[in-house]
Amino acid sequence: MRSSRRHPLIVPVLLCALAVLAARPADGTDAGSGADPGPEVARLYEDAAKATQRYEEGRRAAEAQRSKALAYEKRLDEQRQKIDAMHADLGRIARAQYRGGGGLPLTARMFLADDPDELMRGQRAFTRADLAVNKAIGKSLRAEARLAADEAKAQAAWQALEKRNADLAALKTGIEGKLEAARARLEGRADASVAAGSCPGAVRLDQQDLPVGRPWVAPVEAYELSASFGSGGSRWAHRHTGQDFAVPVGTPVGSVGTGRVVQVSCGGAFGIQVVVQHAGGYYTQYAHLASVAVDQGDRVRPGQWIGQSGSTGNSTGPHLHFEVRVTPEMGSALDPVPWLSQRGVPL
Repeated sequence: MRSSRRHPLIVPVLLCALAVLAARPADGTDAGSGADPGPEVARLYEDAAKATQRYEEGRRAAEAQRSKALAYEKRLDEQRQKIDAMHADLGRIARAQYRGGGGLPLTARMFLADDPDELMRGQRAFTRADLAVNKAIGKSLRAEARLAADEAKAQAAWQALEKRNADLAALKTGIEGKLEAARARLEGRADASVAAGSCPGAVRLDQQDLPVGRPWVAPVEAYELSASFGSGGSRWAHRHTGQDFAVPVGTPVGSVGTGRVVQVSCGGAFGIQVVVQHAGGYYTQYAHLASVAVDQGDRVRPGQWIGQSGSTGNSTGPHLHFEVRVTPEMGSALDPVPWLSQRGVPL
Protein backbone atom coordinates (compact mmCIF):
# COMPACT_ATOMS: atom_id res chain seq x y z
CA MET A 1 0.00 0.00 0.00
CA ARG A 2 1.49 3.30 -1.00
CA SER A 3 0.68 6.73 0.31
CA SER A 4 -0.56 9.33 -2.13
CA ARG A 5 1.82 11.79 -0.55
CA ARG A 6 5.10 11.83 -2.40
CA HIS A 7 8.36 13.60 -1.85
CA PRO A 8 11.08 13.95 -4.52
CA LEU A 9 14.02 11.59 -4.02
CA ILE A 10 17.35 13.11 -3.01
CA VAL A 11 18.94 11.75 -6.17
CA PRO A 12 16.51 12.65 -8.99
CA VAL A 13 17.32 13.00 -12.64
CA LEU A 14 19.28 16.10 -11.65
CA LEU A 15 21.93 13.81 -10.14
CA CYS A 16 23.59 14.44 -13.48
CA ALA A 17 24.77 17.76 -12.05
CA LEU A 18 27.39 15.93 -9.94
CA ALA A 19 30.19 16.90 -12.31
CA VAL A 20 32.61 17.35 -9.47
CA LEU A 21 32.30 13.69 -8.54
CA ALA A 22 33.27 12.55 -12.01
CA ALA A 23 36.70 14.02 -11.47
CA ARG A 24 37.11 13.25 -7.74
CA PRO A 25 36.82 9.67 -6.47
CA ALA A 26 35.76 9.53 -2.83
CA ASP A 27 38.74 9.20 -0.46
CA GLY A 28 40.98 8.53 -3.45
CA THR A 29 39.40 5.11 -4.01
CA ASP A 30 37.37 3.69 -6.83
CA ALA A 31 34.27 1.54 -6.79
CA GLY A 32 36.32 -1.63 -6.93
CA SER A 33 38.50 -0.94 -3.89
CA GLY A 34 38.12 -2.48 -0.46
CA ALA A 35 37.18 0.83 1.20
CA ASP A 36 33.93 0.89 3.13
CA PRO A 37 31.24 2.07 0.68
CA GLY A 38 29.01 3.63 3.35
CA PRO A 39 30.73 7.02 3.59
CA GLU A 40 31.13 7.11 -0.19
CA VAL A 41 27.40 6.62 -0.72
CA ALA A 42 26.60 9.23 1.94
CA ARG A 43 28.88 11.74 0.23
CA LEU A 44 27.27 10.97 -3.10
CA TYR A 45 23.87 11.79 -1.62
CA GLU A 46 25.09 14.98 0.03
CA ASP A 47 26.92 16.20 -3.06
CA ALA A 48 23.91 15.29 -5.18
CA ALA A 49 21.68 17.60 -3.17
CA LYS A 50 24.17 20.47 -3.48
CA ALA A 51 24.74 19.89 -7.19
CA THR A 52 21.01 19.65 -7.80
CA GLN A 53 20.61 23.07 -6.20
CA ARG A 54 23.32 24.49 -8.47
CA TYR A 55 21.67 22.88 -11.49
CA GLU A 56 18.30 24.40 -10.58
CA GLU A 57 19.89 27.83 -10.08
CA GLY A 58 21.46 27.56 -13.53
CA ARG A 59 18.16 26.49 -15.05
CA ARG A 60 16.33 29.45 -13.48
CA ALA A 61 19.05 31.81 -14.70
CA ALA A 62 18.71 30.39 -18.21
CA GLU A 63 14.95 30.93 -18.13
CA ALA A 64 15.47 34.52 -16.97
CA GLN A 65 17.87 35.11 -19.86
CA ARG A 66 15.39 33.64 -22.29
CA SER A 67 12.61 35.85 -20.95
CA LYS A 68 14.89 38.86 -21.34
CA ALA A 69 15.66 37.90 -24.95
CA LEU A 70 11.94 37.53 -25.71
CA ALA A 71 11.27 40.95 -24.17
CA TYR A 72 13.97 42.46 -26.37
CA GLU A 73 12.41 40.85 -29.42
CA LYS A 74 9.01 42.29 -28.53
CA ARG A 75 10.48 45.76 -28.19
CA LEU A 76 12.23 45.32 -31.53
CA ASP A 77 8.91 44.45 -33.16
CA GLU A 78 7.37 47.60 -31.70
CA GLN A 79 10.24 49.71 -33.03
CA ARG A 80 9.93 48.14 -36.45
CA GLN A 81 6.22 48.98 -36.54
CA LYS A 82 6.98 52.60 -35.62
CA ILE A 83 9.62 52.79 -38.35
CA ASP A 84 7.21 51.34 -40.90
CA ALA A 85 4.64 53.97 -39.89
CA MET A 86 7.23 56.73 -40.31
CA HIS A 87 8.19 55.42 -43.72
CA ALA A 88 4.53 55.50 -44.71
CA ASP A 89 4.26 59.13 -43.52
CA LEU A 90 7.32 60.03 -45.56
CA GLY A 91 5.76 58.46 -48.62
CA ARG A 92 2.61 60.52 -48.17
CA ILE A 93 4.69 63.70 -47.74
CA ALA A 94 6.71 62.92 -50.86
CA ARG A 95 3.58 62.29 -52.91
CA ALA A 96 1.98 65.51 -51.64
CA GLN A 97 5.16 67.40 -52.49
CA TYR A 98 5.15 66.02 -56.00
CA ARG A 99 1.47 66.88 -56.52
CA GLY A 100 2.14 70.37 -55.21
CA GLY A 101 4.78 71.04 -57.82
CA GLY A 102 7.72 69.60 -56.02
CA GLY A 103 9.26 68.72 -59.38
CA LEU A 104 10.04 72.44 -60.13
CA PRO A 105 12.84 74.38 -58.50
CA LEU A 106 11.70 76.42 -55.53
CA THR A 107 12.60 79.73 -57.34
CA ALA A 108 10.40 78.86 -60.32
CA ARG A 109 7.51 77.89 -58.08
CA MET A 110 7.80 81.22 -56.24
CA PHE A 111 7.47 83.17 -59.55
CA LEU A 112 4.45 81.12 -60.55
CA ALA A 113 2.74 81.16 -57.15
CA ASP A 114 -0.17 83.51 -56.48
CA ASP A 115 1.14 84.03 -52.92
CA PRO A 116 4.94 83.56 -52.68
CA ASP A 117 4.92 84.19 -48.89
CA GLU A 118 2.42 81.39 -48.34
CA LEU A 119 4.54 79.11 -50.54
CA MET A 120 7.63 79.87 -48.41
CA ARG A 121 5.74 79.22 -45.17
CA GLY A 122 4.57 75.89 -46.57
CA GLN A 123 8.08 75.04 -47.71
CA ARG A 124 9.51 75.81 -44.26
CA ALA A 125 6.80 73.70 -42.61
CA PHE A 126 7.55 70.84 -44.98
CA THR A 127 11.29 71.12 -44.29
CA ARG A 128 10.73 71.05 -40.53
CA ALA A 129 8.42 68.05 -40.87
CA ASP A 130 10.91 66.30 -43.11
CA LEU A 131 13.74 66.91 -40.65
CA ALA A 132 11.61 65.76 -37.73
CA VAL A 133 10.69 62.55 -39.50
CA ASN A 134 14.29 61.89 -40.53
CA LYS A 135 15.44 62.54 -36.98
CA ALA A 136 12.84 60.15 -35.62
CA ILE A 137 13.85 57.49 -38.13
CA GLY A 138 17.50 57.89 -37.22
CA LYS A 139 16.67 57.64 -33.53
CA SER A 140 14.61 54.52 -34.07
CA LEU A 141 17.31 52.90 -36.18
CA ARG A 142 19.87 53.55 -33.46
CA ALA A 143 17.47 52.16 -30.87
CA GLU A 144 16.91 49.10 -33.03
CA ALA A 145 20.66 48.54 -33.31
CA ARG A 146 21.06 48.81 -29.53
CA LEU A 147 18.16 46.45 -28.94
CA ALA A 148 19.51 43.96 -31.44
CA ALA A 149 22.91 44.02 -29.71
CA ASP A 150 21.30 43.58 -26.30
CA GLU A 151 19.18 40.74 -27.61
CA ALA A 152 22.24 39.03 -29.07
CA LYS A 153 24.02 39.29 -25.71
CA ALA A 154 21.02 37.92 -23.82
CA GLN A 155 20.60 35.10 -26.30
CA ALA A 156 24.28 34.22 -26.11
CA ALA A 157 24.15 34.14 -22.31
CA TRP A 158 21.06 31.95 -22.39
CA GLN A 159 22.67 29.55 -24.87
CA ALA A 160 25.80 29.36 -22.70
CA LEU A 161 23.73 28.45 -19.66
CA GLU A 162 21.80 25.87 -21.65
CA LYS A 163 25.07 24.36 -22.86
CA ARG A 164 26.37 24.16 -19.32
CA ASN A 165 23.26 22.32 -18.17
CA ALA A 166 23.44 20.05 -21.20
CA ASP A 167 27.06 19.21 -20.38
CA LEU A 168 26.05 18.38 -16.82
CA ALA A 169 23.21 16.22 -18.07
CA ALA A 170 25.64 14.31 -20.27
CA LEU A 171 27.35 13.04 -17.11
CA LYS A 172 24.13 11.41 -15.89
CA THR A 173 24.84 7.86 -16.98
CA GLY A 174 28.36 7.69 -15.54
CA ILE A 175 27.43 9.30 -12.22
CA GLU A 176 24.40 7.07 -11.74
CA GLY A 177 26.54 4.04 -12.52
CA LYS A 178 29.07 5.07 -9.90
CA LEU A 179 26.35 5.51 -7.30
CA GLU A 180 24.72 2.18 -8.15
CA ALA A 181 28.07 0.41 -7.84
CA ALA A 182 28.65 1.93 -4.40
CA ARG A 183 25.12 0.99 -3.34
CA ALA A 184 25.65 -2.61 -4.50
CA ARG A 185 28.87 -2.88 -2.50
CA LEU A 186 27.18 -1.42 0.57
CA GLU A 187 24.24 -3.80 0.28
CA GLY A 188 26.53 -6.79 -0.32
CA ARG A 189 28.53 -6.08 2.82
CA ALA A 190 25.35 -5.63 4.86
CA ASP A 191 23.91 -8.95 3.65
CA ALA A 192 27.18 -10.72 4.40
CA SER A 193 27.24 -9.33 7.94
CA VAL A 194 23.66 -10.41 8.62
CA ALA A 195 24.29 -13.87 7.17
CA ALA A 196 27.35 -14.25 9.41
CA GLY A 197 25.37 -13.07 12.42
CA SER A 198 27.90 -10.36 13.25
CA CYS A 199 26.87 -6.72 13.18
CA PRO A 200 29.19 -4.40 11.27
CA GLY A 201 30.94 -1.74 13.27
CA ALA A 202 29.78 1.86 13.22
CA VAL A 203 30.69 3.77 10.08
CA ARG A 204 31.20 7.36 11.16
CA LEU A 205 29.57 9.48 8.49
CA ASP A 206 30.42 13.13 7.87
CA GLN A 207 27.36 14.72 9.42
CA GLN A 208 25.18 17.24 7.65
CA ASP A 209 24.28 20.55 9.28
CA LEU A 210 21.71 19.61 11.90
CA PRO A 211 18.37 21.47 11.92
CA VAL A 212 18.25 24.41 14.31
CA GLY A 213 15.26 24.95 16.57
CA ARG A 214 13.52 21.72 15.51
CA PRO A 215 13.24 19.17 18.34
CA TRP A 216 11.71 16.56 16.03
CA VAL A 217 12.35 15.74 12.35
CA ALA A 218 11.50 13.03 9.82
CA PRO A 219 13.92 10.07 9.78
CA VAL A 220 14.81 10.66 6.10
CA GLU A 221 14.78 13.90 4.14
CA ALA A 222 13.23 12.67 0.92
CA TYR A 223 11.04 9.62 0.57
CA GLU A 224 7.88 7.95 -0.59
CA LEU A 225 5.63 6.44 2.04
CA SER A 226 4.89 2.77 1.43
CA ALA A 227 3.52 0.18 3.90
CA SER A 228 1.69 1.94 6.72
CA PHE A 229 1.09 1.09 10.35
CA GLY A 230 -1.48 -1.67 10.87
CA SER A 231 -1.60 -2.76 7.25
CA GLY A 232 -1.85 -6.47 6.49
CA GLY A 233 0.41 -8.63 4.39
CA SER A 234 1.86 -12.10 4.03
CA ARG A 235 5.27 -10.94 5.21
CA TRP A 236 4.06 -10.01 8.72
CA ALA A 237 2.86 -12.46 11.38
CA HIS A 238 0.02 -10.15 12.43
CA ARG A 239 -0.08 -6.54 11.24
CA HIS A 240 2.59 -4.12 10.09
CA THR A 241 4.05 -2.46 13.18
CA GLY A 242 5.60 0.66 11.69
CA GLN A 243 5.71 3.08 8.80
CA ASP A 244 7.88 2.27 5.78
CA PHE A 245 9.78 4.95 3.87
CA ALA A 246 10.72 3.84 0.36
CA VAL A 247 14.24 5.17 -0.26
CA PRO A 248 17.27 3.88 -2.19
CA VAL A 249 20.01 1.85 -0.52
CA GLY A 250 22.45 4.07 1.33
CA THR A 251 20.05 6.93 2.07
CA PRO A 252 21.21 8.63 5.28
CA VAL A 253 18.83 7.88 8.16
CA GLY A 254 18.62 10.36 11.04
CA SER A 255 17.32 10.17 14.57
CA VAL A 256 13.91 11.83 14.79
CA GLY A 257 14.80 13.49 18.09
CA THR A 258 17.28 13.80 20.94
CA GLY A 259 18.00 10.51 22.63
CA ARG A 260 20.36 7.68 23.48
CA VAL A 261 21.12 4.60 21.38
CA VAL A 262 19.99 1.59 23.42
CA GLN A 263 20.30 -1.12 20.78
CA VAL A 264 22.35 -1.86 17.67
CA SER A 265 21.69 -5.34 16.34
CA CYS A 266 21.47 -7.43 13.19
CA GLY A 267 19.77 -10.60 12.11
CA GLY A 268 16.17 -11.65 12.28
CA ALA A 269 13.24 -10.04 10.53
CA PHE A 270 14.50 -6.49 11.01
CA GLY A 271 18.02 -7.10 9.71
CA ILE A 272 20.41 -4.39 10.84
CA GLN A 273 18.56 -2.06 13.21
CA VAL A 274 19.05 0.78 15.68
CA VAL A 275 16.77 1.63 18.62
CA VAL A 276 16.90 5.09 20.24
CA GLN A 277 15.40 6.03 23.60
CA HIS A 278 13.77 9.47 23.90
CA ALA A 279 12.42 11.49 26.82
CA GLY A 280 8.87 10.72 27.86
CA GLY A 281 9.24 6.95 27.73
CA TYR A 282 9.31 6.59 23.94
CA TYR A 283 11.63 4.58 21.71
CA THR A 284 12.16 4.76 17.95
CA GLN A 285 13.37 1.90 15.81
CA TYR A 286 15.16 2.14 12.44
CA ALA A 287 15.28 -1.22 10.66
CA HIS A 288 16.47 -2.97 7.46
CA LEU A 289 19.58 -0.77 7.47
CA ALA A 290 22.66 -1.31 5.30
CA SER A 291 25.04 0.27 7.81
CA VAL A 292 25.05 1.94 11.21
CA ALA A 293 26.82 5.14 12.18
CA VAL A 294 26.43 4.90 15.97
CA ASP A 295 27.29 2.54 18.80
CA GLN A 296 25.15 1.49 21.71
CA GLY A 297 25.22 4.19 24.38
CA ASP A 298 25.83 7.09 21.98
CA ARG A 299 23.85 10.29 22.47
CA VAL A 300 22.15 11.57 19.31
CA ARG A 301 20.44 14.79 18.30
CA PRO A 302 17.52 15.50 15.93
CA GLY A 303 18.57 14.80 12.35
CA GLN A 304 21.90 13.22 13.29
CA TRP A 305 22.70 10.38 10.90
CA ILE A 306 22.61 7.07 12.72
CA GLY A 307 22.79 4.75 9.71
CA GLN A 308 21.98 4.17 6.08
CA SER A 309 18.90 2.53 4.62
CA GLY A 310 19.09 -0.89 3.04
CA SER A 311 17.11 -4.08 2.55
CA THR A 312 18.46 -6.44 5.21
CA GLY A 313 16.23 -8.91 7.04
CA ASN A 314 12.64 -9.62 5.99
CA SER A 315 12.49 -7.05 3.19
CA THR A 316 11.38 -7.12 -0.43
CA GLY A 317 13.26 -3.99 -1.45
CA PRO A 318 15.19 -0.97 -0.18
CA HIS A 319 13.31 0.99 2.47
CA LEU A 320 13.45 2.22 6.05
CA HIS A 321 11.13 0.53 8.54
CA PHE A 322 10.41 3.09 11.28
CA GLU A 323 8.62 2.38 14.54
CA VAL A 324 7.62 4.30 17.66
CA ARG A 325 7.35 2.18 20.79
CA VAL A 326 6.76 2.53 24.52
CA THR A 327 9.39 -0.14 25.26
CA PRO A 328 12.64 -0.94 23.43
CA GLU A 329 11.24 -4.27 22.26
CA MET A 330 8.72 -5.04 19.54
CA GLY A 331 5.07 -5.53 20.49
CA SER A 332 4.57 -2.06 21.97
CA ALA A 333 4.42 -0.02 18.77
CA LEU A 334 2.31 3.09 18.18
CA ASP A 335 1.25 4.53 14.85
CA PRO A 336 4.28 6.74 14.05
CA VAL A 337 2.51 9.06 11.60
CA PRO A 338 0.20 10.85 14.09
CA TRP A 339 2.94 10.60 16.74
CA LEU A 340 5.30 12.61 14.55
CA SER A 341 2.51 14.93 13.41
CA GLN A 342 1.77 15.86 17.04
CA ARG A 343 5.40 16.88 17.29
CA GLY A 344 5.29 19.14 14.25
CA VAL A 345 6.51 16.62 11.66
CA PRO A 346 3.78 15.92 9.09
CA LEU A 347 4.62 13.16 6.64
